[in-house]
Amino acid sequence: MQTNTAMHQGTTGAQAGEAGTRPLFSAVLVANRGEIACRVIRTLRLLGIRSVAVYSDADAGARHVREADTAVRIGPAAATESYLSIDAILAACRQSGADAVHPGYGFLSENADFARALEKAGIAFIGPGVEALNVMGDKIRAKNHVAGYGVPVVPGVARPGMTDSELVDAAAAVGYPLLIKPSAGGGGKGMHVVEKQADLPAALATARRVAAAAFGDDTLFLERLVTTPRHIEVQVLADGHGNVIHLGERECSLQRRHQKVIEEAPSPLLESLPNGADVRARIGEAACNAARSVNYTGAGTVEFLVSDNAPDEFFFMEMNTRLQVEHPVTEMVTGIDLVEWQVRIASGEPLTVRQGDVSLSGHAVEARVYAEVPEKNFLPSTGTVLQLDELPDATDSRVRVDSSLVEGLELSANYDPMISKVIAWGTDRTEALESLDAALAGYTALGIETNVEYLRLLVNDSDVRAGHLDTGLIERKQPALEFRRVGTPELVAAALYALTREAQDHPAPAGGPWQARSGWRLGAPAPRRISLGTPDGGVATVQVSGSPTGTDAAVVAVDGGARQAAALSLAEDGSAVLTLGGEAREYQVAVPPGQPLQLFLGNGGWSCRLELLTREARLERVLAAVQRQEGAADPEVRSPMPGTVVAVPVSDGDAVEAGEVLVSVEAMKMEHHLVAPLAGTVHLTARSGDIVKADQILATIHPHPTGAEPASKDTGTDADTDTDTDTQQGEGA
Repeated sequence: MQTNTAMHQGTTGAQAGEAGTRPLFSAVLVANRGEIACRVIRTLRLLGIRSVAVYSDADAGARHVREADTAVRIGPAAATESYLSIDAILAACRQSGADAVHPGYGFLSENADFARALEKAGIAFIGPGVEALNVMGDKIRAKNHVAGYGVPVVPGVARPGMTDSELVDAAAAVGYPLLIKPSAGGGGKGMHVVEKQADLPAALATARRVAAAAFGDDTLFLERLVTTPRHIEVQVLADGHGNVIHLGERECSLQRRHQKVIEEAPSPLLESLPNGADVRARIGEAACNAARSVNYTGAGTVEFLVSDNAPDEFFFMEMNTRLQVEHPVTEMVTGIDLVEWQVRIASGEPLTVRQGDVSLSGHAVEARVYAEVPEKNFLPSTGTVLQLDELPDATDSRVRVDSSLVEGLELSANYDPMISKVIAWGTDRTEALESLDAALAGYTALGIETNVEYLRLLVNDSDVRAGHLDTGLIERKQPALEFRRVGTPELVAAALYALTREAQDHPAPAGGPWQARSGWRLGAPAPRRISLGTPDGGVATVQVSGSPTGTDAAVVAVDGGARQAAALSLAEDGSAVLTLGGEAREYQVAVPPGQPLQLFLGNGGWSCRLELLTREARLERVLAAVQRQEGAADPEVRSPMPGTVVAVPVSDGDAVEAGEVLVSVEAMKMEHHLVAPLAGTVHLTARSGDIVKADQILATIHPHPTGAEPASKDTGTDADTDTDTDTQQGEGA
């Protein structure tokens, strides 16, 4: 994990140590993976505690495995057989000699059976007691429970065991629009907004299927949808000696389909209110009351809905009985290391921080970096990290990066696609946003596709800058976002880079220019034509006259366009500076080992993958483009990535319409609906339960003689997404 341990990063070890009355643990096993495992290991190292990592076969080379003092294999890639296996974690504890377990978030972090099993084995659980896990782990029970302690709740119907028909009957009293929520788990999985009664039965069926697959419990409940809602949560700390405090609030209103994208502390809504300090005190006390109601110990978060139209009112949603993905923003504005206090409280130490000691200094904003393709409806992506620079300025104490990435790491489709978090601090919100944008602009991860460009678009949105936030803002803004496309500079840079590398790899032969591969001839040198495959499946041709490695600039033309002078210089750090038309642009460049026909370019947080096409590959792409233009028969519906078929709502031989869902595939803990690209008769090659590969054909459409024009083939509709990394299964909305 790249981080700067400065004044805003959480540094309470000295003051906690002075009051420590009991010895800390000798070895702590981190029952998680990815960036949160790395983050916990960092604090364990600062405390002088031996860290134990666990890993599945898919994570044998993962960063958390490399950074821990000891690592233990716990099973195959499937989370149910490794990270979610209580027996496997207990066996790892016995093998490593760990006397405590930190669960991170997701996986087993809120599992009461896991806490009981550790207690029975005499191993400390760095989390709350079984009572808190039981009550707060069920949203229906939690909502009804805290209401009895004076905590305001959202109107709705929340009774265990309600059938779909009972929920449909009760919905009229709740009122539309309403929100379907699963009682177990979180992360937005199974959550659906329903605008009218006719849509409710189908939404309930999907929500139950997703909830059962994600949490092993398909219990659902309904809540009234709060209009223009803002998601504000309060961080609490509680020890085993009756002390409960809150550390201020976080604003998590920037969400996409209930998945948090950007979080900040403190809330700009509360900061803008004349009585903001009073509201902060009231919502903080409500959070503390919720914690007290279950004798909570450790770090936890109480989540509230606040209407932008009535900011004085707030409603309890749920309590997350663990650390949150967004905990770094609280650490940066309070200077308190939450993981350290989790460890100290679990070891029996009392809190030495009182409510009056807590102050919020400046502002902090966090952006979640995902391996996904936003312009393809946020389709998760896999790949190998070829070049990585997540924190270009290691001396900037305002920026922190919590990451799971290392160069050479292959991203697996078995787990959630969140790969890192970029957190920035500033003396005020404007400065924090500027720092975050600059950090994202310098973020480089070539070989994989990420949402960094998308994050920069959000950070620079006028409403976001003004603090006009609500949980529906991203959905409203999405259609207007303009993603950067591969342009002439990138095509020229790729072509010149290819020629430069060719010249370096194949220097002039001893036999003179007659033996060179450059097409040398008497008189003017022959122009070189480089065919490049673009990310959208297209083909571009760059004609280069002259040598990119010579003293004079080459002359280039793209697809027969205007001729321009161009030159490329390479640096040892992998960067390349292109001078085109008198303007200089710097790119990071990476080529996969053993795959010289692929090229990755990165610039300003944006990256792209280009292919150097052979004649055969170029012809194949050109013919495919012609077929697409003519509306080719027998179009193939392919899986966008490795995954599992979870539903096939049509039968082989059915007549289907364009846009109709044919197959649902779960990958990276998200459900993707693959739709018919045109009307016709469907021929299926996949069944529910099948394990499929990336690009595998799952269905073929035979168009009707009068078939409609093909619809856009969107294979990335994720019905539900995970908020908190992992299968790190996810926290609340």
